[in-house]
Amino acid sequence: MRYLGIWLTVLLAFFDGAAQAADCGAPPDLGDGWTVAAPESEGLDPAVLCAIGPQFDDWKAADVHAVVVIRDGKLVYERYFTGEDDILGYSVGSITFNATTKHDERSISKSVTSLLVGIAVDRGWIENIDAPVFSFFPEYADLRTPEKDKITLRHLLTMSAGFAWDEESLPYNNYGNSERPMDDAIDPYRYVLSQPMASAPGEQYNYCGCSAALLGAILKKVSSESLGVLAKAALFAPLGISDAEWGHPPGMRGHFENGDVMPHAALRLRPRDLAKIGQMVLDRGTWQGTRIVSSDWIEQSTSPQINGGSLYFYGYQWWLGRSLAGRREIDWVAGVGLGGQRLYIVPDKRIVVAVNAGLYNERQPAAVGNIVLNRYVLPALRN
Repeated sequence: MRYLGIWLTVLLAFFDGAAQAADCGAPPDLGDGWTVAAPESEGLDPAVLCAIGPQFDDWKAADVHAVVVIRDGKLVYERYFTGEDDILGYSVGSITFNATTKHDERSISKSVTSLLVGIAVDRGWIENIDAPVFSFFPEYADLRTPEKDKITLRHLLTMSAGFAWDEESLPYNNYGNSERPMDDAIDPYRYVLSQPMASAPGEQYNYCGCSAALLGAILKKVSSESLGVLAKAALFAPLGISDAEWGHPPGMRGHFENGDVMPHAALRLRPRDLAKIGQMVLDRGTWQGTRIVSSDWIEQSTSPQINGGSLYFYGYQWWLGRSLAGRREIDWVAGVGLGGQRLYIVPDKRIVVAVNAGLYNERQPAAVGNIVLNRYVLPALRN
């Protein structure tokens, strides 16, 4: 009887793995630019990878909405779920997500703004990222001080401008959060540039949505286009992204409501399209042979520039971390957004992973994306 029990356990495990593998055929070809393939054809164990679906079907508290996995430029896995969602703090109720449902990417918007800065550098609109920020804002000359005159675009890109700024200790809807009054201000750029200094520019990292906000304003000045128009023409269209929204949360009363998008937030994309941005970064600025951003900019912006929050390094609005798989370190680059929005780029393994979730009010939403990457995607790699 003991051996019968063992064999039954083995058989159940086999059939469970087989059922999961059956869920892992090639994703549907939607004609959106992705080549699709079955995981095993790209060196991924389907029994391991496909456990993502049952895991989050059963774990409702994780509130995962979408997982998309790319290997060697091919879409090998996608899974969508039902969960509560909101748009920058405003509930939109329960949504049954699918491949055509756009999702709020929160601060991954900052990484996209960084890519647009790279495009502006490539086109000669910005000649030097060490140029003083105030050189782009002569209308705010009354706010200049000797210390603020030292703030450069590089400091904005690395969140090291030195402003006294706190948007992490309080919820977004609390006006003690520095970001909220900026978003509601009639002139958000004056609001930012009028803030006192807490440290010398370049001295230390401090998370600040104000950095991307100022970069967005500079992009509008040098390109003579709104950020939304620039993003559509220079980035989204070449990537074949036709259904993107970039605006502002409902109920906003300030400048961003009056026409400008929020460079630091509010971008909404389909998960497959978010993964396209990751693949373009992985391919060092190209998408299916078309150059969009220079390889040099991708190299700079995804390299360690400063010690970031927690144990992470920080590039130009990109996070840099590492995982352990098979007792080997694996480096990755990530776009990170509140609520569990993650875009992982794993160069050595030619992998891109996009995760969307609804954990906007949780203190540790990063765990969900890390679980997807570290418990399923990387362990699914064969050899």
